[in-house]
Amino acid sequence: MADFALARLNMVESQIRTNKVTSVPLIETFKEMPRERFAPATGQAFAYVDEDLPIGGGRFLLEPMVLARLLQAADLRATDNALEIGCATGYGAAILSRQVAAVVGIDAAADLVATGNQVLADLHIDNAALITGDMEAGYPRQAPFDVILINGAVEHVPADLLAQIGPGGRLVTVVRKADQPFGVATLFERTPNGVDQRVLFDASVPLLPGFRDGAEFVF
Repeated sequence: MADFALARLNMVESQIRTNKVTSVPLIETFKEMPRERFAPATGQAFAYVDEDLPIGGGRFLLEPMVLARLLQAADLRATDNALEIGCATGYGAAILSRQVAAVVGIDAAADLVATGNQVLADLHIDNAALITGDMEAGYPRQAPFDVILINGAVEHVPADLLAQIGPGGRLVTVVRKADQPFGVATLFERTPNGVDQRVLFDASVPLLPGFRDGAEFVF
């Protein structure tokens, strides 16, 4: 039987701490959250490798180091209201749930959402919920959000999502063209003058379905 606790510790020490992640609360959450529970049974043995983990239907759990660095850049706060786009089975939402007040995840894949909600319930995470819906539309009924995580690479960030960033709010994602192997992790932040963006680091992660029409950023 795999020693998931040891594998999780090794993931934190060799993948996350060594890649400029210094937030102690975030590191502790990655150390405690059972990533294998969000993977299919056939993939659990590989839950702590340093790459994107396939979970079926062309979808992935984001590479731990990339997810950790994105969340650190989002400057998570205990009072934040967070939205995760492309939540899949909810691992990102589960990590967020330990750092913020409330999380809603949205994904077009109903089977992944159902699986994720069951895992969240099993882990007694009661401040996060996953729903099936249009990922590019976000979740305007609960906007604005303090933090938005797009859990995968996108060619562009739709104006509808940027509009759901609240005052002082942050959106993090990887921006990558479909014909390019690498993209850039990017922070979008709402200021009194609009939405500013800042490149964080290079990253190669799978593209989410949609988000691929080549539109320019709209602020």
